[in-house]
Amino acid sequence: MFTGIVEEAGVVEKINPGKKSIELIVRATAAGRGVKPGDSVSVNGCCLTAVKITAAGKARLLRFDLLQESWDRTNFQFAQPGSLVNLERSLRANGELGGHFVTGHVDGLGKIIRWERAGRDHVLDIAAPADVMRYLVFKGSVAVDGMSLTVAAVSKKSFRIWIIPHTFEITALRERQVGDAVNLEADLLGKYVERFMSLRTKK
Repeated sequence: MFTGIVEEAGVVEKINPGKKSIELIVRATAAGRGVKPGDSVSVNGCCLTAVKITAAGKARLLRFDLLQESWDRTNFQFAQPGSLVNLERSLRANGELGGHFVTGHVDGLGKIIRWERAGRDHVLDIAAPADVMRYLVFKGSVAVDGMSLTVAAVSKKSFRIWIIPHTFEITALRERQVGDAVNLEADLLGKYVERFMSLRTKK
């Protein structure tokens, strides 16, 4: 479980396709502290298990093994060595919940259709698949590449987010462009409400 409060933008070091899995190695500093083999880390909003940690000066290299399904359903398929990825260590029981409950289970890929500066802030419009849009509400929460963000507007096929300077500076958003794919996870609460309501109507 995560909160969607990104700790840093890590750097993809290597991507090695294998017979059973795809090896992803990410360079981390703050988000690498205390991580042990078997720990969960949110990488661009996708919950991955660290299988090996190697010291690299002041940084640490975190190795993850991705299933083909994870590769196909996320924007890892577009990543290259040098790409930035949002990193967050898993939530501790005594930790602060600064964003919202994020599971790290990506619901689908969105596409950036507007990304530009507006005063000191940035405006971000994302086209999303119908099975994600159904859970989005004005002033609700959504995870975009693992970032807990507030929905500023909702249309039929897209939604809008306002990005403050701090979020722009510390996350991988600073290298995103129009046309790029982003990982989306709808608010978990909305999914449960929908499920409970559907069960009630069947009775």
